[in-house]
Amino acid sequence: MPQAVGVIQTSGFPSVLAAADAMVKASEVVLVHFDLAERAQFFVAIRGKVSDVEVAMEAGKTAAVEAAGGSVTNHYIVRNPPENVESVLPIHFTDLVEDFRIF
Repeated sequence: MPQAVGVIQTSGFPSVLAAADAMVKASEVVLVHFDLAERAQFFVAIRGKVSDVEVAMEAGKTAAVEAAGGSVTNHYIVRNPPENVESVLPIHFTDLVEDFRIF
């Protein structure tokens, strides 16, 4: 089954929270990473089937912009990431999120 990783970076915490909430509600994706990027910018990464990640990313970007004072500073989807990318970057399914993995 083709997998994808989606990442949204926002300015401010409320917008990344709104994006994360919208993404997991919009389709069958799993939040795999969240962190502070720099200067009050946050990012969240999701994993799932390619089609689900595409739907979730659109919902997340819309929600982030609609949050009070929020904006999306960057976003990207990696379709079918190779294993070496998964082993180096924080996009793999950790023990903390494994219980929520749907696929």
